Amino acid sequence: MKQTRSLTGIIEREGDGYVALCPELDIASQGDTVEEARQNLIEALELFFETADPTEVKSRLRSEVFVTHLEVGVG
Repeated sequence: MKQTRSLTGIIEREGDGYVALCPELDIASQGDTVEEARQNLIEALELFFETADPTEVKSRLRSEVFVTHLEVGVG
């Protein structure tokens, strides 16, 4: 049975498409739509977990990632 892991996906528009990033592992992908970028990131992460040596996973994996909104004074 496949194990699952909860990770963070950050998706932002870039030009005519979208870029998706998983900050815990510093793995990124892209797509023409938000959903395509999300699915491509999931595929890239699954491929990484299938092929990476456990020591590489351990060395790349950040255990704590916080995503928050900031209010910054400008000008």
